[in-house]
Amino acid sequence: MDQPSPAAKLGVFERYLTLWVALCITLGIALGALIPAPFQILGRLSLANVNIPVALLIWLMIVPMLLRVDFTALGTVARHWRGIAVTVGINWLVKPFSMAFLAWLFIRVAFRAWLPADQIDSYIAGLILLAAAPCTAMVFVWSNLSDGDANFTLSQVALNDAIMIIAFAPIVGLLLGLSAITVPWDTLFLSVVLYIVIPLVAAQLWRKALLANGGEAALAATLRALGPASLVALLATLVLLFGFQGGQILAQPLIILMLAVPIVIQVYFNAGLAYWLNRACGSPHNVAAPSALIGASNFFELAVAAAISLFGFQSGAALATVVGVLVEVPVMLSVVRIVMASRAWYGHRSAK
Repeated sequence: MDQPSPAAKLGVFERYLTLWVALCITLGIALGALIPAPFQILGRLSLANVNIPVALLIWLMIVPMLLRVDFTALGTVARHWRGIAVTVGINWLVKPFSMAFLAWLFIRVAFRAWLPADQIDSYIAGLILLAAAPCTAMVFVWSNLSDGDANFTLSQVALNDAIMIIAFAPIVGLLLGLSAITVPWDTLFLSVVLYIVIPLVAAQLWRKALLANGGEAALAATLRALGPASLVALLATLVLLFGFQGGQILAQPLIILMLAVPIVIQVYFNAGLAYWLNRACGSPHNVAAPSALIGASNFFELAVAAAISLFGFQSGAALATVVGVLVEVPVMLSVVRIVMASRAWYGHRSAK
């Protein structure tokens, strides 16, 4: 009997994420054009450069994801140290810098003539934010689809989340500075506290309480219950964003396609590099596969939140991060197919 395709194994939301995002783009643009006043009111509900409605929506998105993270898995990091070393290197030493280069190459050089001049820096900033932190939740799905080692994936995600607390702001600040973009450091650090530290602490305290009172069954039931809320929060955030971005997109509809080019290239580049490095150092395929997928992934929820905080709803940065959401599922599914189709080749070469 034929095995179901990776896409068929996804839940309805994950499988059709690109469609949902496209529908939200359409709905947001339409509502922004027909009834702009409510969007303007929501846009003004800010405190210390943080939009309150969006902050609440982002927490609804992020907390359920961080609830899955088990920091006790850090004790098993040494078990797959080669794969861990490769993925950490790709996520924190290669991916943000490769994206900064690709953003400069395509946005500032190749596509400059077709993009609004006053948004060039903002688009680059959004792409940098998108690549500055690895995904926390969807990588569990990609790892499962590629028959990845669950313990490796769990320990890698826990380690990445721990690193993210201290590395996200310095890397973003450095790359924005190198791109000659003014860095609002106070807002950047506030974003780290609001969208990494507070949700992470809250999720871990909640996880501990659930496990203490109901065990894994209580945790699983809570994650299932939070699923719809997280979905609604993501889609509502996208509608808000495109309610503000609609005019710009209608004027230049190819913007989304041009922003997608460096995102897609960096996914394949970083996935391929992680896959090859794991093969070179002798990691088994069930470590190399999730390593490649984690190395290519982006924490787009955090990127969207940080872009809105740093540059605002109507910024090119916010739009660039949302394009990352748009291409996430089809591109990552293609990476899953590549690593699965090359399994025999990978094993043959690593055995030499």
